[in-house]
Amino acid sequence: MNDWGPADDFFLSFLTTTPGARVLDLGCGTGGITLAAAAAGCSVMGVDPDQPSLRAARSKPGADQVQWVDGTSRAIPADCQFDLAIMASNVVQEILDDAELARSFSDIAAHLVPGGRLAFDARDPDARGWEAWTKERSHRIVDLPEGEVEHWYQTTHVDEETGLIDFCEHEIAPDGNERVECGPLRFRSQHQLRLMLEEAGMSVEKVFGGYQGESVGNGAGALLVIAFRP
Repeated sequence: MNDWGPADDFFLSFLTTTPGARVLDLGCGTGGITLAAAAAGCSVMGVDPDQPSLRAARSKPGADQVQWVDGTSRAIPADCQFDLAIMASNVVQEILDDAELARSFSDIAAHLVPGGRLAFDARDPDARGWEAWTKERSHRIVDLPEGEVEHWYQTTHVDEETGLIDFCEHEIAPDGNERVECGPLRFRSQHQLRLMLEEAGMSVEKVFGGYQGESVGNGAGALLVIAFRP
């Protein structure tokens, strides 16, 4: 369902600018970017607490070139150091608790070499992307090997004060069976993210609004943050 897109191009370019970089992909999911970075010559560790996603990643061609770790940032081996780290696909929004995200940033900073850089993306709350998560506005049909799949998002509850948004992902398979997965995401402002990074010992280098280097508010409704360990 998740085709390679501009976000993947951005993160892969970020990781491969330095030849042979030691790379951390925190929240690697099924390993799309992780494996691409390994194939490009990076030394890569993929970390994720979701075991089904990691099983899928480990089953893909080239998976033996990646060190896979089951867990959160706390599971990163103590002796590992990285030149670059990413948290792609808006993974920071799936970490609902501020203290847990702050811990993730701190753990990353502790494993980056001086001058090491972190890139991550999150949806900009000022873009109010959840308003487009309706069947009418997000419905699409995806051609998969087993047939056409219908897919859409539906927002079910909005708490703008906390930034917690509840939504459901709907998918109708070729056989007509509907799968619905629901859960919350946390939207945080650029100011909140900057403070958390600074408290973790990192400095913000750049913030973009899209994956082509657009300014905030003029891109894809994103906050694309690049930070570094001084």
